[in-house]
Amino acid sequence: MFDLIIKDGKIIDGTGNPWFRGDLGIKNGKIAKIGRLSPSEAEKKLEAKGLIVCPGFIDMHSHSDLSVFFNPKLDSTIRQGVTTSVVGNCGLSLAPVNPERKGLLIREASSFLPICKELRIDWCRFDEYLSRLGEIGLSANIANLVGHGTVRIAVMGLENRDPTGEELAEMKKLVAEAMEAGAFGLSTGLIYAPGVYSKADEIIELCKIVAEYGGIYASHIRSERAMLLEAVKEAIRIGEKAKIPVEISHHKAAGKPNWGKTKETLRLMEEARARGVDVTCDQYPYKAGMTSLAALLPPWVREGGVDKMIERLRSLKERERIREDMEKATVEWENFASECGWENIIVSSVSSEENKFLEGKSLAEIAKIRGTDEFTVLFDLLLEEEGGVSIVIFSMDERDIHRVMTSRLQMVGTDSWAVAPYGILNIGKPHPRFYGTYPRILGRYVREKKVLALEEAIRKMTSFPAQRLGLTDRGLLKPGMWADIVIFDPAKIKDKATYQEPHQYPEGIEYVLVNGSVIIEKGEHTGAPAGKVLRLKTDK
Repeated sequence: MFDLIIKDGKIIDGTGNPWFRGDLGIKNGKIAKIGRLSPSEAEKKLEAKGLIVCPGFIDMHSHSDLSVFFNPKLDSTIRQGVTTSVVGNCGLSLAPVNPERKGLLIREASSFLPICKELRIDWCRFDEYLSRLGEIGLSANIANLVGHGTVRIAVMGLENRDPTGEELAEMKKLVAEAMEAGAFGLSTGLIYAPGVYSKADEIIELCKIVAEYGGIYASHIRSERAMLLEAVKEAIRIGEKAKIPVEISHHKAAGKPNWGKTKETLRLMEEARARGVDVTCDQYPYKAGMTSLAALLPPWVREGGVDKMIERLRSLKERERIREDMEKATVEWENFASECGWENIIVSSVSSEENKFLEGKSLAEIAKIRGTDEFTVLFDLLLEEEGGVSIVIFSMDERDIHRVMTSRLQMVGTDSWAVAPYGILNIGKPHPRFYGTYPRILGRYVREKKVLALEEAIRKMTSFPAQRLGLTDRGLLKPGMWADIVIFDPAKIKDKATYQEPHQYPEGIEYVLVNGSVIIEKGEHTGAPAGKVLRLKTDK
């Protein structure tokens, strides 16, 4: 007797093979049988005639660790079919925590998601954090990376220098503890403080520890603009020296002067693979990115954390120095404003009620409203909001998106955190990828544009990221696998979220199952806390 039978669906099993018609029997949270099954063999039946039945989507690049403590239902991600989110990306994880520097970590996290200032961090070690995460009643699975930036903050704060020998040894110890607790690898954010202050050799040494446990290295590389090729080469070099698989995060060529460079970056990756370096990438399907407003500033301004940055922005002398640095043509840091233009930088969310009306407006528009220049807007907004401003930046070309998407090395990630159109996470105008990444690929790029075949798109969302992470019991539909499953209508699936009206769930996803429990049923959230905190299995 099965707990549940999914009846008469078109099964796409995640391998990339063509669909076949069949039934799935689920028992004790796992797929027990695939074939022709009688409804009388189960306590419950889901009718899937005319619908696609596929593995649950694995979001290779998520930041939901920042929001899941405020709403563990993960509404915006589970409703687009994400059954497992990989968090701790871009160098920022919520552990390990040095109690003496906990304030620094929270301030850095809150520059992306201001409500993190209200987060009660009552853990220090990575295993304590994972245990706490497992207590909150998750609706989907969470897999964690340990953030290089978080480790660096714990050991040496936000200082712009190399670690001493003792500090590097302590960082290695914290990374090893995280891997032993079940982290799936190490992430870096090399445009953010403190990652921007680190050199490749430091990261190589930490990655050697991760490699001993069978983990991966996931990187927001040092440049996605003028120095894109050099940044990709650096990531590959780290992988080669540390003998570790490399995942290049949200791969793109940003800024019009750099459009087309993905031809070269993908070639670099393929050449690296030919000589034995395991390098892949992930991507979201939009022409705009999203980050914090503070990321527009030169790295030296962010040294020491948000409070030090605010102190510098209050000084007219320092403002002039910042302006001069930002007006120079440079390849030494990611100068978003210079390469993308103020008119393409849109305020996504702010903390104060007074500035809510600015959400959805560009910095160029805000300068006109305030009767000043864009630099003054940048400085004043960061002061008024204490650094807590998110922005959307239009910077990419559709041809690069297609090129990366069709590469055999690409898998899918949202680069978002779970939000909701209600409650405390109904904040601002987040990037539409928060609600629409997976339905957008399946509707726009598979059904409408035919950029990808449906089976190949699903492979990139399921078995490929599972393989990357070493998840041997998820990502495929076959007996013995955990029953993480998405059931959708291929003729109707589409994203509805827009840049101006982002808080909209997609259409066409009928059911989502996590560990055999129905979380989304006919488009509605059941509230079932069926998710698990996943841990890397290691023999070390």
